[in-house]
Amino acid sequence: MKSEKIKNIAVVVAGIDEEYQNTIITGINACAKDCNVNILCFAAFGGVIANSRYDLGEYNIYNLINYNKLDGIILMTNTICSPKDKEKIISKVKEAGIPAAVFDCDEYPEFYNISIDNTNAMREIVRHVIVEHNAKTINFISGPLSNPEACDRYDAFLEVMAEHHLTSDVRRIYFGEFRSGDGKKAIDAFIKSGLSMPDAIICANDAMALTAINSLERHGYKVPEDIIVTGFDNTYNAQHFCPALTSVSRPLFDAGYQACKILLRVMDGESCEKNTALSASPVFSESCGCVHQSDEDIRSYKKSTYKLIDEVRADISLLNRMTSALAETETVDKVLDEIGRFLDEIECESCAICFCAEWQGAFKDSRAGLQPDALQVTGYTRSMSAPLIWHKGSKITSVKTFNSEDMFPEPLKGGGNISYFLPLHFRERCLGYYIICNGDFPIKSMLCHSIIMNMSNSVENIRKLLHLNHAINELDKLYVVDPLCGIYNRNGFIRAADSMFKKCMAEEKSVLICFIDMDGLKMINDNYGHNEGDFALQRLAGIISDCCSNGLICARFGGDEFIIFGADAHEEDAEILERHFEIRMAEINKILNKPYELAASVGTCVTKLEPDMLLFKLITEADEKMYEQKKKKKTSRYLRKT
Repeated sequence: MKSEKIKNIAVVVAGIDEEYQNTIITGINACAKDCNVNILCFAAFGGVIANSRYDLGEYNIYNLINYNKLDGIILMTNTICSPKDKEKIISKVKEAGIPAAVFDCDEYPEFYNISIDNTNAMREIVRHVIVEHNAKTINFISGPLSNPEACDRYDAFLEVMAEHHLTSDVRRIYFGEFRSGDGKKAIDAFIKSGLSMPDAIICANDAMALTAINSLERHGYKVPEDIIVTGFDNTYNAQHFCPALTSVSRPLFDAGYQACKILLRVMDGESCEKNTALSASPVFSESCGCVHQSDEDIRSYKKSTYKLIDEVRADISLLNRMTSALAETETVDKVLDEIGRFLDEIECESCAICFCAEWQGAFKDSRAGLQPDALQVTGYTRSMSAPLIWHKGSKITSVKTFNSEDMFPEPLKGGGNISYFLPLHFRERCLGYYIICNGDFPIKSMLCHSIIMNMSNSVENIRKLLHLNHAINELDKLYVVDPLCGIYNRNGFIRAADSMFKKCMAEEKSVLICFIDMDGLKMINDNYGHNEGDFALQRLAGIISDCCSNGLICARFGGDEFIIFGADAHEEDAEILERHFEIRMAEINKILNKPYELAASVGTCVTKLEPDMLLFKLITEADEKMYEQKKKKKTSRYLRKT
């Protein structure tokens, strides 16, 4: 009997370390495990650190998704701050034609929308604050109006305010991004406005409400005695905050479970309603002055808080030790070795680090000079490598090359696997990605983002070190190599010859120094131009280089002066060198067939070294020999007869 194909469902999300996202994902994962389905979660931390270049690198992970290998997709685009990236994802899903589920979004009728009633619960919260607590002046901290949930909650607030004939001064409204830091920014803006402080502040989610309360208290305001604050989502932190937050309880786990279940039913050929509505209910608590926590709540909170603190301490220890270890690394292999040592502590079944081809972006020589490779910003290279693949209890392995269209360097085995794809980048530059399989670390650890950033920064440091070493090598070449002739310049010659000279002196051996001066360079420059003069110098340098075998080194010592140095030499070596030089000169003149002949005067000496001899003194002697030869020549011999 043919086995049933394992289904693959992708999840697209940002900010998985926040409670809203990870509660929904926990529901999705539970359904996937119950139904033996693979979940591929493509997660970014975009919009977290207010850096647009960093966000480009984060959101690039969505370009990895190969829709042809998916049976369905769950879109948490309400967590993505970038409208451009949202629309790009939506467009690709439509083009792929696979069933898709969204949350609280009725803009795409072809998708299955799992919605939680935002409007009625928000209305009840606002009415409660006005009617039960007699609030007259009310401020509102909203999410982005590009987000449908934010629009619903904002509209509900305005509706109830109008219902009770209360004005909504625009200066009392703050539009954030649903991020916790927006709460502080909103309070700062309200205080800076110069308006009187309100009776109540209604927040569109708990994360903003909690930081708003902290900020108010830093400014000397008490909640709820001076100002009432409410939230939305009834998160764990909201329930156990002091004061406990008046909020709205939403069945987020059920929403995730339902989204996955509906897609599976559609894949099996069932007909499902396009809209599934779940109810939300207000929870009136301490931040509006209603109720106090019970003793049972406090006992439960103590247990869960201790567990959370213990986990955070363990993660901080992991982060600190990993940071210290990675700071000592100077090669990518060492970085991967150190990361591999710590993977046991993140409690997953497997983890892979995947690199783009040429991720290190080494410099390349070109006619225009040294130029870096173009940055990989959008998408991933077709060919990828996975230099580190870690499996719990197994030896670390690697995959030299795999196709990015496969997403995984190694095929998944069976179903019920939960895989998190996280971007590996530095600012907007894409270096690769991480895959963490079958572990809750990405959604449960408060420091997942920090640890991932730390690893990515270490990889980038190695990339920069490679660039630096390459640049140093290139600068060193410029220091010691003549750019026109491609052989040593005077600096390079002294550096190379000095150690050879000292060794020969210590061993009382002879050295060979040959000084060569080009004849007729001025005539060539004057009659045929400096480009032709450069050409002639290059050809002469090539001949000299060809003559340097058996450990001889050569250099362009000055404008038209060249030098050859050899260690442990004999008189016959000088004769062989000069004869070889003459033969090569004759050959090149025949080949070039120029209106002039390449010619040079040569002076060679072989000297047995004694203590206190100086290299430059021997160079002077060779120069003098060369000059004697030059004086005997006539310039006319260098012009061809026509």
